[in-house]
Amino acid sequence: MSSGPRLLDRIRTRQARAGVVGLGYVGLPLAVEFARAGLPTVGIDLDARKVDAINGGASYIADVPSAEMARLVASHALSATTDFAAVSTLDTINICVPTPLRKTKDPDMSYIVSAVEAIAAHLHPGMLIVLESTTYPGTTEELVKPMLEATGLEAGVDFFLAFSPERVDPGNPQFNTHNVPKVVGGVNAESTALAAALYGIAIEHIVEVSSPQVAEMVKLLENTFRAVNIGLVNEIALMCDRLGIDVWEVVKAAATKPFGFMPFYPGPGLGGHCIPIDPFYLSWKAKQTGFDPRFIELAGQVNGAMPHFVVDKIGDALNGHRKSINGSTVLVLGLAYKRDIDDIRESPSLDVMALLHQKGAIVRYADPYVPVLAARAWPGGLELRTQPMTPATLADVDCVAILTEHRAFDFDMVRESAPLIVDTRNAIAGYHPHVFKLGAPNPAAEHAAAAPAAKAVA
Repeated sequence: MSSGPRLLDRIRTRQARAGVVGLGYVGLPLAVEFARAGLPTVGIDLDARKVDAINGGASYIADVPSAEMARLVASHALSATTDFAAVSTLDTINICVPTPLRKTKDPDMSYIVSAVEAIAAHLHPGMLIVLESTTYPGTTEELVKPMLEATGLEAGVDFFLAFSPERVDPGNPQFNTHNVPKVVGGVNAESTALAAALYGIAIEHIVEVSSPQVAEMVKLLENTFRAVNIGLVNEIALMCDRLGIDVWEVVKAAATKPFGFMPFYPGPGLGGHCIPIDPFYLSWKAKQTGFDPRFIELAGQVNGAMPHFVVDKIGDALNGHRKSINGSTVLVLGLAYKRDIDDIRESPSLDVMALLHQKGAIVRYADPYVPVLAARAWPGGLELRTQPMTPATLADVDCVAILTEHRAFDFDMVRESAPLIVDTRNAIAGYHPHVFKLGAPNPAAEHAAAAPAAKAVA
């Protein structure tokens, strides 16, 4: 029996030993799903703190309950290590390492390269390697495959290689690793079939595509779609601000159309590891072929400018109260890039805080999911701690900026206690004279426009 059918049989009978490299928001939930499905699973990460937490049965990711982690570790279904020598004992490896951008907006492949080099040192015939890290089309075949084949083993023959884009949405109570369809594309048909079989024991629906490049492009299309549409609605918000129209009312009404429209909402900018970054991977790759992706780059410019617009809005609000940004105390509500999670990667809140700090503001923040903001984590260079959400805290600042609408926040209390509010998420409904909204008329202008109409009715 050749190595492919043998591996397929081991996967189907739950005898295969699975490995996951990179135990963050993508890798840890995937490792847990494999372990739940009955595959002995080993997580590999260079961060000893993560490894110790897993082996101690403690989860550091909200989407993975510690009780479930402890059960899997106690039953020897899941373990973790910092030692890549464990690869020599494994049948499958999923690579889930970060893929950031350099300051020049081109892909940083260093984490993938390091992981593949470490795997190659222990690669053996019959293994399946699947890359999940979001990257540009061609990475699997142009970068990963040659590095592994430098061992003398041939991809698709001696070992098997595929790409499957991660589709994790942290904090989503409805969709998780188990029930989000998994796209898989291998370097040959056997690689695709083996990867599909591996995921198929832990994930409800598998979508096979013809190549790794197609699978890589799928991920970039998904997130570029979101980035472009968010860029569009952000530009509409800027336009509505100039025209004195409430963009939130516009989007709400447009969303009543049952066909041909999908609502997207403006905000202070894009955050998270995927949506602000993935379009630049696609743009960078397109430029290698001489193609100019103007549409994608324009959306990136609009989204990237939103923190500056928010700071201008805060400045306008303070000016209306005869104050300047310089010397004013601004309390930012929400550091995480979206509500009800603790992830601050690429969060626009950090950009807004840095711009305020540069302009001389005294910056504070409140976020129940982020108790401490390390000095190195934002350009301000100061360690900050979350403020208590009390009426006294809210009343003791010059302006409150709502940047992330955590459900834990009591926005009625915010409205009643804060002297001035800039709301970038439409968290506070209705008209209030001290609430300035992103993409809506300033309170004084709105009140002035409504006054003649009220007089006429009278």
